[in-house]
Amino acid sequence: MIYNKIGFIGAGSVVQTMVKGLVENDVVKSHKIWVTNRKNRAHLLDLWKKYNVNCTVDKKKVLDNTDTIILGVKPQDMQEVLKEIKPIISEKQLLITVAAGITTDAIASVLKKNIAIIRVMPNTSCAVGASATAIAKGKLANDRHLATASKLFESLGEVAVVEEKDMDFITGLSGSGPAYFYYMVEQMQKAAASHGLSKETARKLIVQTLYGAAVMLKETSEEPAVLREKVTSPDGTTYAALKIFERMGFENTITKAISGATVRCTELGQEFLDVYQLSEISDNRKSS
Repeated sequence: MIYNKIGFIGAGSVVQTMVKGLVENDVVKSHKIWVTNRKNRAHLLDLWKKYNVNCTVDKKKVLDNTDTIILGVKPQDMQEVLKEIKPIISEKQLLITVAAGITTDAIASVLKKNIAIIRVMPNTSCAVGASATAIAKGKLANDRHLATASKLFESLGEVAVVEEKDMDFITGLSGSGPAYFYYMVEQMQKAAASHGLSKETARKLIVQTLYGAAVMLKETSEEPAVLREKVTSPDGTTYAALKIFERMGFENTITKAISGATVRCTELGQEFLDVYQLSEISDNRKSS
């Protein structure tokens, strides 16, 4: 089977950017894409107008017309969505999830079907085709399933195939990663404003500095420590700034921030399992 008919459950920002990338990069023809969501009809209408994809509020129609299903819903909504699609999803279909913290085993336990599942963690830079996306396969997924998922997400940026055991950490590292850089830029802008530099000038210089540093890291393949040393003259201006970073515990802050995001990702997965187990207990009591 060729997995080229894509169904999205959910129509939020991640799904919107994925549809944009798939259509504009001609990875999947618009008439082979189906999208549904639970509440926001405006998102569906917008996707239909912009990309001429099939939009419906009927999940069965989506599953009947596609072979690859992408769950683009929040972790808190996953339980309900899985219960809705459980009776109608086929074991011949490929299921891809972008929900943080929820393992492929946890999803399989709810569906109670032998279905191939791929877990994916993109980031918000997929909106400009520059996502850093990690992909891991579940127990029943094979290399062909992995290749399908990789092709889909390569239309949105860089893809790295990883072990699922590393996905919670990667969520904290690159899934949440753009926010760390935005936060630093935000603070640099505040520093510029306090000096009296115009917002426009500060933004132009800071954004280009960030972009240039990223290009240097990517194109030179040099270690960040080496690049840092090259711009740091003994007792120079950069040296003075870095010494303050060191004194203020910058390294420890970064490590703790990533750890905090990782822990929260794991908690989301556990919360999903807790809700599922309580639901199973309730259902068993009703049937006994």
